[in-house]
Amino acid sequence: MTDSYARDLFTGRRRATREVKVGAVGIGGANPLRVQSMTNTDTRNVRATVDQIEALAAVDCEIVRLTVPSVRDAEVLPEIRRELAKRKVVVPLVADIHFTPNAAMLCVDHVEKVRINPGNYVDRKKFEVREFSDDEYAIEVEKVADRFRPLVLRCRELGVSMRIGTNHGSLSDRVMNRFGDTPRGMVESALEFLDVCEAESFYDIVFSMKASNTQVAIQAYRLLAQRLGTRPPPVGGTYPFHIGVTEAGDSEDGRIKSAIGIGALLEDGLGDTIRVSLTEHPIREIPVARALAERAQARWTADEDAAQSELQQGFTADPYSYARRETMALELDGLSLGANAPVRVELNLGPAPRRDLERWAAAHGKSLAAQREVACESIQLSLASIADLADIEWIRGLRHALSKSGLDQPLALAVPAPTEDSAEVEVEALPQDLSGQISRLVVQLRSDSSIRACEGIAQFCQRSGIALEWSVAGDLRELSALVDLALDASRAAGQTRLLFSCAVSRANHGARRIAQRLGERGAKDVPIVLRHGCFDPAPDSSQSERAIVDVAIDFGAPLCDGIGDMVTLAGIEDSGRAVDLAYRVLQGARLRATRTEFISCPSCGRTLFDLEEVTARIKAKTEHLKGVKIAIMGCIVNGPGEMADADFGYVGSGAGLVTLYVGQQVCARSVREAEAPGRLVELIKDSGRWVDPS
Repeated sequence: MTDSYARDLFTGRRRATREVKVGAVGIGGANPLRVQSMTNTDTRNVRATVDQIEALAAVDCEIVRLTVPSVRDAEVLPEIRRELAKRKVVVPLVADIHFTPNAAMLCVDHVEKVRINPGNYVDRKKFEVREFSDDEYAIEVEKVADRFRPLVLRCRELGVSMRIGTNHGSLSDRVMNRFGDTPRGMVESALEFLDVCEAESFYDIVFSMKASNTQVAIQAYRLLAQRLGTRPPPVGGTYPFHIGVTEAGDSEDGRIKSAIGIGALLEDGLGDTIRVSLTEHPIREIPVARALAERAQARWTADEDAAQSELQQGFTADPYSYARRETMALELDGLSLGANAPVRVELNLGPAPRRDLERWAAAHGKSLAAQREVACESIQLSLASIADLADIEWIRGLRHALSKSGLDQPLALAVPAPTEDSAEVEVEALPQDLSGQISRLVVQLRSDSSIRACEGIAQFCQRSGIALEWSVAGDLRELSALVDLALDASRAAGQTRLLFSCAVSRANHGARRIAQRLGERGAKDVPIVLRHGCFDPAPDSSQSERAIVDVAIDFGAPLCDGIGDMVTLAGIEDSGRAVDLAYRVLQGARLRATRTEFISCPSCGRTLFDLEEVTARIKAKTEHLKGVKIAIMGCIVNGPGEMADADFGYVGSGAGLVTLYVGQQVCARSVREAEAPGRLVELIKDSGRWVDPS
């Protein structure tokens, strides 16, 4: 299977699609990325629903979806329309349909778009195991088509568009039994419905492939893009994508998880409309979505006329499944890195101070000590020049000040790019052995870096017993040549304890280029460090949403491709917050669990309890359970399925009633809402996963 899901894997160029109209709003084609959200009111509460639609439109939400769980809900749509017209609120509406084809048929006259879920539009999920012969499977598919076809014909007649929205958590038993709970199963489920649409010459279709697992979501969208690329195109090109990560949760973790999944796809040029699903008021989703859209749009515009990358596609063996890049093991003053070690977290403290070392170190030590659940594993400082390494007494004083403040992590020192051959003289003047003082030297490379100076630095690291990290900087198209320069210099010096990192604004594409070139040069096992350096420290800053988005994408996108053995974050005054943020990204990318993970839906009219309140109550009781995954679901649409890899589940099953799960097994039905959080804690204790909070 090829990497044809994207136009260019090494440059951010947007995937070309046909335009699909949702009322007056165009999705795909030459249109900008569209931002949308969903009401979380009871749809039959017309006033509350209209109030929320109006509030969303006021913050530039371009499309609003509302749930239509029954015929009775569909029957209030005309009233909602009249009230919106009375208030002069103009925004396209999408009817969200699960289980109820009859309701879908009623909706079409009153909305601009209908969203159907292939997993439950006709099929029912009973978690049954059954083998289907090919003939039996084909018969079942035709039954689905017969039930679905009337909606297709009605949408075509009225000019109403459709989203075929597959959810990882609601694949039908039929699809699960044949393809498993996999990205392929998600794609096959959607394509069955597309076949019906195309057979009826209906092409106003948008696709989504949502999952709470960021890796699964990324892989499913990529696979769908690849599969659509092999089909004869409809009139006007292939179909647009609505992208998102479902059940992302709330607060910073929800934003990080959404940014990783959505942002990684946007980096590949995939996506035409986005929704950030937070367990918060829908209005709070819009700034995050806007930050994602603006970043992607700016990059797509800048890269649209760029020449096709000269590189062969090969940064990962299989972009449709996760496999961490295999790298050599390095020991950095007691810290194992690469190979089977977890992705490490380093803090870049910026320029090394020449005075008041102890006061400076104490401030950082205090901030890091406040993080009890996560630990900084390496520290980096920057020197003005390589000649500063000659001041061995100052380096010893620096180490002493750090150690006195509890900062005994391996120390890396970064130096500017060697641009003149005279740097050789500086290297010769350096101490013969810095092992025990620093763990590695980080050397920036630019297009004007000197090969002879680079060889001198590599020789210095070799004789000093320290690792050498080459940090390549410049235009993306210069990176391959810089990797060659660094490898040639290192090999000439016999230096094998190598790492690479990328100091460019396009962190994801830079990491891919480095990984690809290292593989071509026979150095595919060299570890790669992921860097980000401009985080805004103010949590309530107007730029905070964009700052979190940038960090999450720059780290999360390559990590989900299996690239990265260490992440290094700089540019933040609060050291503890920086380290905490890095670990949250690692958990959002499903690579390193250091806290409780909450898989909670964003709430909608189907939700059977106050999701925000209940989520807060459960968090208060369980947020200290490191590595435990708890799913909090408002209803049964995605609840049991989206908990596929959750350890415990809390799912609304009736008015004021909750069903509790351990894994996929129901352990308590019809538990009263007031008692359910306590019963959940009892289940965790009975399962041996409970620890008392410190």
